[in-house]
Amino acid sequence: MKNKIVPAVIGAVVIIGIGALIAAFSFKGRKPEEPAAPPTEEIEDVTDVVENPNAYEEFQQSVEEGVTEENLGGAGSSGIYAEYDYTSSMDTERERNGDQVRSYLTGKWVPASIGDRRPVAVMLNNIIDAQPMCGVTAADVLYECVVEGSLTRMMGIFENYDDLEKIGSVRSCRNYFVYFALEFDAIYCHYGQSAYAMPLLEQPFVNNLSGLSAEGDTVYYRTTDRVAPHNAYASAKGIKKGIEDLGYDNAYPADYHGKFTFAKDGDIIVPDSPDSYDATRVEPGYLINKPWFEYHEDDQKYYRFQYGGPQIDEMNGQQLAVDNLILQYCGWEHVDENYLGFNCHAGGKMTYITHGKARDGSWIRFGGDQGHVRYFDAEGREIVLNQGKTWVEIVQDTEGDKVVVQ
Repeated sequence: MKNKIVPAVIGAVVIIGIGALIAAFSFKGRKPEEPAAPPTEEIEDVTDVVENPNAYEEFQQSVEEGVTEENLGGAGSSGIYAEYDYTSSMDTERERNGDQVRSYLTGKWVPASIGDRRPVAVMLNNIIDAQPMCGVTAADVLYECVVEGSLTRMMGIFENYDDLEKIGSVRSCRNYFVYFALEFDAIYCHYGQSAYAMPLLEQPFVNNLSGLSAEGDTVYYRTTDRVAPHNAYASAKGIKKGIEDLGYDNAYPADYHGKFTFAKDGDIIVPDSPDSYDATRVEPGYLINKPWFEYHEDDQKYYRFQYGGPQIDEMNGQQLAVDNLILQYCGWEHVDENYLGFNCHAGGKMTYITHGKARDGSWIRFGGDQGHVRYFDAEGREIVLNQGKTWVEIVQDTEGDKVVVQ
């Protein structure tokens, strides 16, 4: 039987610098503008030459100014209260049961041989010429964000990728995706990068597998059914060999506690607080692929559509579907005439969507570059996610009027 969780009354509130913004915004029922004409081509997957390769990092530092993890006055050593009398995963060790362990990515029981292994984060080509993607239904967490020309690029976080012979197509790195991957302690897989990404990729805490490096031919291969650069793919065998050749540690560090706090077995979170609202159709507002999600009551999942139809995995014919959606609103700017910079550290608004309902709240990053983002409701309590797959849509904070949640 499904258990509908009722929020507990918790006296203490997380104090977050950006929390006061939440009450001033509502994202319900807004209609997107007419899409812009699609660009004729993408930036090539090469390390380009730019006037100031540190421009992105300078932007990131500027938006971090004044951001502090202040007195979060709550339960546990982290000082964080979670919803529904839950304890934040920052304050607990993962559950283990024999050879099974709780997944950091889904909250479900998985074999320890899989759950104790660091995931891989793969950059995914989302231009229409690269559809359908391959292997993407195996991703446990998906990110999507605008790149140049109003196109979006995706990144899949894969926990169990052992049986995947074709993942992709794989495209190039952007700085902000590296920060997203670091939240999961993931090994980052990409084919090329912008010049702005090089200073970050060269940091010792970034473990990456680049198609333009010596290990490129080991990790990636090209097919003949599509033209470059839309025909580069990774395989599980290649990824594992690349990790071995570069000597990357496969195990999570001892102090890693995950990014999410998940519902317990048998608990299903259905947001029913006074500030919740219906969310059976969600449009992130991206102009080119014009994606949307439709909620299916029968299995409580959100099914993904883009470019006018279902988004399908070529390898199994299945439509992409997830249990949780997060709209994460981020500050941004044009680093130059081509590239965008996104604020991955300074916090902002967010909307959590699950089981046909939505709640607005906020996000804040803990631990700097190697840390992770956590999500809080309007009262400052950490959001508890339903077990399963999660899709994080990164939304430019000035483009909220294009988002539709209804």
